Amino acid sequence: MKGALVFLAVFAVVAIITIAAYPTLPPGLTIYHMMGLPDTAYPILGLAAPIFAAAILNGVIYGIIVWLIYSIAAWATRSNKKQPAAPQQPQQQPPP
Repeated sequence: MKGALVFLAVFAVVAIITIAAYPTLPPGLTIYHMMGLPDTAYPILGLAAPIFAAAILNGVIYGIIVWLIYSIAAWATRSNKKQPAAPQQPQQQPPP
C-alpha cells in the first residue's frame, strides 16, 4: 500500500514539473514522437497534446522507477529485521 502512495506522489510531482517548468524533460516527448504522433497545438485540458502526453508518460516512467527502488529497499530492510540474532551463551563464572 505504501508503494502505491510512493508511485502516486512521484507521478504527480513529475507530471506537474513537466507541465509547469520543464516540458522537454526526457523521455516523455521522445516516446511521444517515437509513437509517430504529430506535433499539434490541439488542447487537452488546456495544454498542447504533446506536453500533456509527455507529462503522463514521464509521471508513469519515473513513478515506476522510484516505486521499484522503494520496494527493493523496503524488502531489503524487512528481510534484515526478520533474521533472528544468534543466541548468546551465558558466561560461566569460575567457582570461588
